[in-house]
Amino acid sequence: MNKRIPLATPTVHGEEMEYIKEAFERNWIAPLGFNCDGFEIEMAQYLDGGKTQALALASGTAALHLALKLAGVQPGDKVFCTDMTFVATVNPIVYEGGVPVFIDSERETWNMDPIALEKAFEKYPGTKVVMLAELYGTPAKTDEILALCEKHGAILIEDAAEALAASYKGRKCGTFGKYNAISFNGNKLITTSGGGMLLTEDKAARDKALFWATQAREPAPWYQHEEIGYNYRMSNVVAGIGRGQLKHVDEHKNLKEAVYRRYEEGLKDLPLSMNPYLEDTDPNFWLSCMLIDEGCAVDPMEVMKVLNEHNIEARPIWKPMHMQPVFAQNDFISACEKPVDEDIFARGLCLPSDIKMTAEEQDYVIDVIKKCFEQQ
Repeated sequence: MNKRIPLATPTVHGEEMEYIKEAFERNWIAPLGFNCDGFEIEMAQYLDGGKTQALALASGTAALHLALKLAGVQPGDKVFCTDMTFVATVNPIVYEGGVPVFIDSERETWNMDPIALEKAFEKYPGTKVVMLAELYGTPAKTDEILALCEKHGAILIEDAAEALAASYKGRKCGTFGKYNAISFNGNKLITTSGGGMLLTEDKAARDKALFWATQAREPAPWYQHEEIGYNYRMSNVVAGIGRGQLKHVDEHKNLKEAVYRRYEEGLKDLPLSMNPYLEDTDPNFWLSCMLIDEGCAVDPMEVMKVLNEHNIEARPIWKPMHMQPVFAQNDFISACEKPVDEDIFARGLCLPSDIKMTAEEQDYVIDVIKKCFEQQ
């Protein structure tokens, strides 16, 4: 195929330009402004009817960083963190001098294993913050994790960067932690080209985060600074993109699920399974992933190579953080003799999940994958 089939790219509709045009017409292209305000209000209304206090920021990473500051993480404090995730989940812990302790996954959702988390609390009983990332838009065993946090007096930070529009038992992801973060990076369900949002029901915490995000400037007639701050504000222009995108968030989610279902049907006779989820959850199916059966001789990296040769983009599963050289000295806690996320990383592959991919293009992807298994 001459046209490259991408993993995931932005999908825009036109409403975005109306908000951008207004920003230019009103000469309000600086950080913050009416689009940021509107985006925050509209996102909060979408998530839980407006109970959430939203803060539009330059990135999801910035949102996580401010969440950790609000949670009171100090140098040397341990933070229990999802192990199989993108490094942006973990880096902000280190920004504050915290020490990530990585928690293995369970097989039913590929997310943080509550049994391993309990083991972590037994080993490090003073730990007060848990960072939960929801992998590929799939909700975790959230009730069990929340119960453990309550039992041990820990704050839950929900990294819902990949999970906007997903829900657990009817409740939207990004509303379960005391502090939560979502991302609008270019390949997410909706995008602002870059950007993210901090979410909390605590208005005072939201206001404190805004203070930090605007260089911690004190309310004085001159530039007065008594704390270290950051330039984490979202641009009023890109917030306009977000407002236009938000109108299509459920449409995008439904299209992502259609991609997943076509893979599920098209690959059902092969020795593999799709990324799993719990019955009482509604993932956003941000990325469709396959997991090759144990004992099968097919190598996912070989499949990725063949797909690339056919102009199809695929990607490995997130490499677990405890396997990353930068975190080689950090503790990793598993409830299994053979770590679950090491196994998923070794046998898994992320497949093209762009919602603009046609059924014919996806059939082509499926046929290429099938051919990889014919020689086994």
